[in-house]
Amino acid sequence: MRTGLCTAALLAAALLFAVSGWAQDGVYERSFPQPKAAVEQALRQMQPSMSGRLPVLEGFAAPGDHPLNSYRRGFYQVTAQVNSTASGGTVVRLTTKITAWYADSAAAHSGYQLLTSNGRLEADLLDQLSDQLALPQAAAKAPDQPRSVRSAPATSNTDAANQKASAPEPALSAPMPRLPDTGGIFSSSLSENLSANSRADTQKSQSALADADFKLQAEAASLEEVLKNQAHPKNLVAVKKSGTAVVSTPSLTAKTLFLASTHDEFEMLNFNRDWVHVRISGLSRGWIWRDSVELPDSVPDSDTPSNPAISPAAELFHVSREETAVFPGDWEPLKGKSVKIVSVEKADENAKDDSSQLKLAFAKSLLDQNYNELAKKADLLSGIVLIFDSSDGGMIAATFSTLQQWKAGRLSDSALWHQCFFDPPETFVPSGSPGSK
Repeated sequence: MRTGLCTAALLAAALLFAVSGWAQDGVYERSFPQPKAAVEQALRQMQPSMSGRLPVLEGFAAPGDHPLNSYRRGFYQVTAQVNSTASGGTVVRLTTKITAWYADSAAAHSGYQLLTSNGRLEADLLDQLSDQLALPQAAAKAPDQPRSVRSAPATSNTDAANQKASAPEPALSAPMPRLPDTGGIFSSSLSENLSANSRADTQKSQSALADADFKLQAEAASLEEVLKNQAHPKNLVAVKKSGTAVVSTPSLTAKTLFLASTHDEFEMLNFNRDWVHVRISGLSRGWIWRDSVELPDSVPDSDTPSNPAISPAAELFHVSREETAVFPGDWEPLKGKSVKIVSVEKADENAKDDSSQLKLAFAKSLLDQNYNELAKKADLLSGIVLIFDSSDGGMIAATFSTLQQWKAGRLSDSALWHQCFFDPPETFVPSGSPGSK
């Protein structure tokens, strides 16, 4: 008997834990009796509430190594995992990612950091999900409307008499007590008291609503003041297009650290004609192609001295030959595969031009022009090779899959170059930039 009681207690504790559903490591879950399809539909309706900007971090993030008032521009994103249970219900697990810019007195320690949620966002969302799921149930449990009374069929006098004799006596309800008649004085006084109480209750409700509205307005004004006082650093650069490569060194052949998204902001540490040196987080650094970011107003469009106008790339180069052959190199993505080879020559062989930007601009135009042909022959051609036939020329190779991502908008121009093969690399790196060393 005692073993059965212990087992029942353990089962009750496990059920209580499953219902409350607070997991460790910032993951929160709750069980619902509804099926998985209904829960997923409710979550889709709640999608706008699953991510956004936090006006303040106090009350939403757990304190960490630094005070929460040292962080700015907090954002949150909640992801939901929905699993069915054996009983036909559903378990919803929420995971929250909170990021914010940490502003340290020492600039070297500033940067975006990941914070831990204190559970308020998850609890609010799970409560909102419960309310959302309860709506159809409330409608389903609403009492049915009274049905119309049907007229009883006509009966004979004999049947009526028999029914009257056999029918049980009806239960008599007790008469309702009546107030004594005192000439209307008591009734009038009672009416006035009831009216006065009703007015008092109404005034109390209106006063409570006014106080609540005043508190909400004061809180909104406080939040607006906090946002207004948050200083926006003037040395931030914003990424123009998703898929922009952040690389380890200022070179077209550098290792790609990650691909940034549109409007991602980074602190600018330095810049030159072609590259911007940025702080990723803390002591982590990276480089971004200068044309891929929006620079602060204090940075000029170009740090090179003013030169006479340079002829467009289309006037400096022209295509001399096109052919299909095996890739002429050891680059693993195209090694031993058929590619389209495009040979490029200078329009004027005696003209000296060492502008890598013009070469890249002309190469980009050729990749764009030949993409449709490669797409039609994707089963035959694995990529394209551009060969600059000159003493200071070089070779650029790209796979069809890389061009496909670039044309689809998943790779920016700078990310495209980091996916290509250059031989030799220094030929296409701007002279004077750190990447050419």
